[in-house]
Amino acid sequence: MEFDLEDPLVSLGEEQNFTVSELFASESDHMPSPNYSSLTHFHVFSCEAISLILQVQLSYKLDPFVAYLAMNYMHRFMSNQEIPKGKPWYLRLVVVSCLSLASKMKNTTLPFLEMQKEGCNFKAQSIQKMEPLILGALKWRMRSITPFSFLRFFISLAEIEDQSLKQALKERASTIIFNAQNEIKLLEYKPSTIAATALIIASHELLPHQYSILRASIISSEYLDEETLSKCFDLMQEMIRTVEKELVTETPGSVLERNTKRQRI
Repeated sequence: MEFDLEDPLVSLGEEQNFTVSELFASESDHMPSPNYSSLTHFHVFSCEAISLILQVQLSYKLDPFVAYLAMNYMHRFMSNQEIPKGKPWYLRLVVVSCLSLASKMKNTTLPFLEMQKEGCNFKAQSIQKMEPLILGALKWRMRSITPFSFLRFFISLAEIEDQSLKQALKERASTIIFNAQNEIKLLEYKPSTIAATALIIASHELLPHQYSILRASIISSEYLDEETLSKCFDLMQEMIRTVEKELVTETPGSVLERNTKRQRI
């Protein structure tokens, strides 16, 4: 049974008996440490790591959930550990190890031989030594609580009867969440806030006539702060507009360049 990002608290052989409140109570444990933004190395190394993970995902058609989970591990690790300067290979080793851990959680296989073309030429022993360091920094919390974990809950608040509309909202919100993982500024927001914001934007795009009602039902949740949600909404809207403009003239090879430049602004 592979790890399901929508049901992070469900372990192998267990039934879904956790409460929504447990998700909200635990989500901060699966975010970068609060002081990450003050770390001078974090933004630079994060940009490079994101680009490498995206390159692997695009080149080898990697499951996007594996890439997302790897980025979660990577951001959490780098916010707690100093990355040695002058050793670019170390960052690549961290990235490959995070991808390795994420692929194990999702029961998939990484194309290690092919990944050598991306500068990820590491012996299995090196990866095996790095993985425990990452696990320790993450306190072995590998069943990450992500925005995907909250989509079902927030959609249920909207009380939409049409199942096809529910699915469309979920799919569009998921796409927005995948794009949001590349925006470093959004790392300060809790996964639940990211999920709620993505659904609000998706509802505005897909159901404009019902948008006000859907938005009100989501922000009425006792777990959300409306002011924080508003700030996240503005930032995510800006991200979407930027992505849409660049997609007009974008080529496959420019995806990584776009991502890196945007993060460094």
